[in-house]
Amino acid sequence: MSKLKSISILLSHPIYAVVPAAGIGARMGSDTPKQYLTINDIAIIEYALTPLLADERIKMVIVSLGADDQWFQQLAIAQHPKLKAVIGGAQRADSVLAALDAIDDDGVVLVHDAARPCLTKQDIDLLIDNASMESGAIVGSLVRDTMKRVTSEGIIESTVSREFLYHALTPQMFPINRLKQTMIDALAQGVNVTDEASAMEWAQMPIKMLNGRSDNIKVTRPEDLQLAEVFLQGQGKINQSQEKS
Repeated sequence: MSKLKSISILLSHPIYAVVPAAGIGARMGSDTPKQYLTINDIAIIEYALTPLLADERIKMVIVSLGADDQWFQQLAIAQHPKLKAVIGGAQRADSVLAALDAIDDDGVVLVHDAARPCLTKQDIDLLIDNASMESGAIVGSLVRDTMKRVTSEGIIESTVSREFLYHALTPQMFPINRLKQTMIDALAQGVNVTDEASAMEWAQMPIKMLNGRSDNIKVTRPEDLQLAEVFLQGQGKINQSQEKS
């Protein structure tokens, strides 16, 4: 199938976005879930949602929240007309499924991490231009460092070739109904569904790995906040005058 034909098939279907945000981010060592920590007085999840909500091709953005979430409704972005909030689950896969249940449509979905504040229109365009109803796609970043495999005791066992190795990033884009059913089936079989691609890999669906931007980092540890701020400044989402005001 040609690229142009793939694009036309994709754009003939409605496009949705899902952002699982029910996690607590224990590794951040904060009482506040990491997606609600702020950079320049703006919550990480607000940065993550903004490019999705701004994209006219995306019909709706569904956020999966924790049952006891007390932060989201305090954000101005929570009132956006394209945004819908649902209650997620204990695991990422549960939260994604809860959001997919709220979509009564046969289209495609981009799933994006709430703790990735540096998403750009460039990566969204990359996915929409290259995914199709027959082949899902994700953005990734080529591994640059020497990779080591270690034992359970932390002793280096071997050096792993980094050729053809990628860091899997988000968004990840798949047909809604196929993703939903595959995730249900994979979980029922005890598959460790760490991201949407892992479920689709289990179902042997062809998935394109696209070269996304390496600044699309996930805030997982305290030092990631500073790095994300630097990247957001570089993207023009924070400027020096705002930072000093």
